[in-house]
Amino acid sequence: MSDDLRLVIEWRALAQRYHDTSCALERELQDRHGIGMSEFEVIDRLAGADQAKLRMQELAELVHLSQSALSRAVARLERDGLVCRALCEADRRGVFVTLTDEGRRRQEEARPTQRAVLSESLVGNRPVEG
Repeated sequence: MSDDLRLVIEWRALAQRYHDTSCALERELQDRHGIGMSEFEVIDRLAGADQAKLRMQELAELVHLSQSALSRAVARLERDGLVCRALCEADRRGVFVTLTDEGRRRQEEARPTQRAVLSESLVGNRPVEG
């Protein structure tokens, strides 16, 4: 088998693994916690940030979403009371996204589900419930 063909096979396997994992994450997070994979990624990143607050531009670099997809995700999270947006006082063009107390609660509640799906999909381990 040529190196070219090996690369293509490896790429396709990686793409399939990503697809399968993201579909499993979307399904489990939505079914168990009423939140999508993209929304969870946003609140999970905010939960790990200093003061649970990031500029939209910083958040976009972390979550690998287009600007419009991120704006829609943040709008849904804001509508549900999980984040709030505020203009940056130092630079009025900048917008901060801050995790609310309810957002932190939802992130903490959904985190074990996300980690279990990742463990099962990427590591192949059956996570211990608890």
